[in-house]
Amino acid sequence: MCATYGLEPTMELPNYEPLFQPESQQLLEQWMDQRSGTAKITGRKARNLNPLITAKANTDSNDTAPEGKRQLDLAWWWLHLGNEPAQFSAFNARDDKLLHSRVWKKPFAQHRGLAPAHWYIEKGQRFELPNTQGYAIATITAPSHHPDGDLLSYALVTRYAVAEAATVHPRMPLLLPEELHDDWLDPQLEGDEELLAEALAASESLSRQVRIADAPNGASTQHTSRANPGEATLF
Repeated sequence: MCATYGLEPTMELPNYEPLFQPESQQLLEQWMDQRSGTAKITGRKARNLNPLITAKANTDSNDTAPEGKRQLDLAWWWLHLGNEPAQFSAFNARDDKLLHSRVWKKPFAQHRGLAPAHWYIEKGQRFELPNTQGYAIATITAPSHHPDGDLLSYALVTRYAVAEAATVHPRMPLLLPEELHDDWLDPQLEGDEELLAEALAASESLSRQVRIADAPNGASTQHTSRANPGEATLF
């Protein structure tokens, strides 16, 4: 199964903390060079990790970093159970399953993140916001411990599609406006029915603005440089 979203190297990054911190910019530049701005599902051996914004939860009494400080990490796009990738499809999590699934419930309650993006691919079509403005996709996350170091894993959260996105597929990523980022990332705020309802309501306006990208010079909207013909759908 294949899925794709990403950042456009030629476009301005969304103005989200901590993307413009020097250490974050260096990490993003390295990732852009290596991956051409394209996020892909992480294989078992090829660790093509992707940028993810999280908020720090202090679990170490000796850690002096402030609780809730945002940070940019490279994360494994396929949620882990224990210290291994889930044995089933775990790269996206439906919004209507977050509160009930034994797999998604704990990550949603305790660990959430944001995946910065300019576009995503569904059935070979590239979807963007007007003017290719950046946005943040809601994610749930889980830590994973390995002999060669700890990793963060994640799954994108999806919602029912609306407007133009719904003409291609019934699901789309859950896009969160900036005013909801603090709540979604807050490590002290439990993921519950209230937070989910707030996120869905807040995402409505952005979701209705999503459009199939205009093809330059009349070319097809099939974006083959980032999605292979016949690939599995993203959501």
